[in-house]
Amino acid sequence: MDVTTKQGKYIYCVIGSELPQSFGPFGIGGRGDQLHTICFDGVAALVSDAPLGKYRVSRENSLAHEKAIETVMAEYTVLPVRFATVAEDEEKVRRILLKEHDRFKDLLAGIKNKTELGLKAIFEETVIYKDILEKHEDIRLLKGKIAAIASEKSHYYRMEIGRMVEEALRREREIVKDDIINTLSPLAVEVKTNDTYGELMIINAAFFVEKEKEADFDRQVQQLGGKYAGKVTFKYVGPLPPFNFVNIAINTEDY
Repeated sequence: MDVTTKQGKYIYCVIGSELPQSFGPFGIGGRGDQLHTICFDGVAALVSDAPLGKYRVSRENSLAHEKAIETVMAEYTVLPVRFATVAEDEEKVRRILLKEHDRFKDLLAGIKNKTELGLKAIFEETVIYKDILEKHEDIRLLKGKIAAIASEKSHYYRMEIGRMVEEALRREREIVKDDIINTLSPLAVEVKTNDTYGELMIINAAFFVEKEKEADFDRQVQQLGGKYAGKVTFKYVGPLPPFNFVNIAINTEDY
C-alpha cells in the first residue's frame, strides 16, 4: 500500500440496510479502523477509514477484505465489491449509492437466501497411480517389457509409459469431475468451475445454492466423499460470500 496522508473510505460490500451501524475494528491495514455503514434509501455500503492509494494484493490485505464481508454476512445478504475500491470521502460513497441504487437493490433481491459453497477434489497420488496400473493392461505390459531391457535402451518406452499414464489420469479426472458436477449441479442455481492446479486436482468449483437446499447439498457432498473414500480428498467450504457470482466493480472516478 502506498500510504498517503489523505484518508478515504475503503468499500467492502453493499447490503440492504436503513440504519448506520458499526461492526468492529476490522478495517483493512491493521490500524483498527471501524467497519461501519453509509446508508442511502435502504442500501448501505460497508466501509472503513483507510488511506487513499494503491493496495497491494497480499494475503494480509485479501484476508482483511474477505473477513470484513464475512463479518456482516451472518446478518445480511452481501454484494461483494472488488478488492481495493476506495472512495475519497463519505459524500462520494453516497453518490455511488444514489446512482447505483436500483441496480444494487435488484442484485440484492436476486441473491437473497442463496449462499456460495466451495468444493475442491484432489486425487490421492499413490492410490490413483496404483488404480491406473491395475486398470490398464497395456501400461502394465509395457512396464514389464522395460524390466527386461537395459536402462540405456529404455528411454523411449519410459516416455511412452509417461504419456499413457498422463492420458489415463486425464480420463480419470474427467470421469470423476463429471460425476461430481452431475451430482451437485441440480441442487445449485449456478455453478462456476475455476482453474485447477497440479495434475491431481480434479475440480475447483463454486456452487451458488439456495439456503433451503444447503442441507441436501451437504448430504450429496458427504455421499461423494464416501463413494471415493481413500481415492479422492474433498475440501468443502462455506457458506461464503458470493465472490464467484457477484463482485461489483466500482470506478470511483465516475461518480
